[in-house]
Amino acid sequence: MSIVLALASALAYGLADFLGGLFSRRASPWAIAVLAQVAGAVVLVVAAGALGGSPTGADLGWGALSGVGSGLGTYFLYRGLGGGQMNVVAPLSALGAAVLPVVAGFALGERPAALAWIGIACALPAIWLVSRSSAPEGSAGGRSGASVRDGLLAGAGFGLVFLALGQVPEPAGLWPLTLGQGIAVVILGTGAAVAGASVRGISRGLVAGALGIGVCAAGATVLYQLAVRGELVSVTAVLASLYPALTVLLAAVFLHERMNRVQALGLALAAVAVTMVALA
Repeated sequence: MSIVLALASALAYGLADFLGGLFSRRASPWAIAVLAQVAGAVVLVVAAGALGGSPTGADLGWGALSGVGSGLGTYFLYRGLGGGQMNVVAPLSALGAAVLPVVAGFALGERPAALAWIGIACALPAIWLVSRSSAPEGSAGGRSGASVRDGLLAGAGFGLVFLALGQVPEPAGLWPLTLGQGIAVVILGTGAAVAGASVRGISRGLVAGALGIGVCAAGATVLYQLAVRGELVSVTAVLASLYPALTVLLAAVFLHERMNRVQALGLALAAVAVTMVALA
């Protein structure tokens, strides 16, 4: 069941990223991010109140740490995407989100089964490949030192989210996650203020879309936290980090973006990774 929840989390993250990128073409990425985070916070408050829970101080500490990772990760992700370096920032962010929990999990004593290790070994390059574009080096979509830096920092932030939430036990409920979401809102709101971004002037349709993204992303995070309660962090984080696969597929279907052979290879590796982990 945890494998299914982790994959559902990846699908929800992938959908949120696709919609976020789509709406960010029509309004400030900062404004879209802040609106989405606020909507996610409201959803989590309602869900946490309905499900209850008794978090300890340590649980809330892990939740707060996840919020720092979420806020900073989103900050660097949007800064990188805003610079037109999507084909570099996106794969690095997803790869970092997967690698950090795997390394930390191993250091903390996690020992996945052999098939799970094979799946992880397939998933890491798959995350990179499915996010690759055909943009030439040196173009607007090519590599640069700034985009590599932002991608790595975003990945470190999201990896911190996955790792921190993996330490929150079931009796704590969703309150630690809700606290983290609130901290992420503060961080992103501060970043938006520094950048001079504002939600004023955005059409009602885009506001509704941004709020929908927040609900989707919050749902993805809840699914991940539920998944990690029954499986190793090193496994669930890798599966959840496969989200670029859906983003690429949606872009191909709805935006008519052509999928290249490298991305197709990445999708094939992703399928192998999921199969190996499921059989472990």
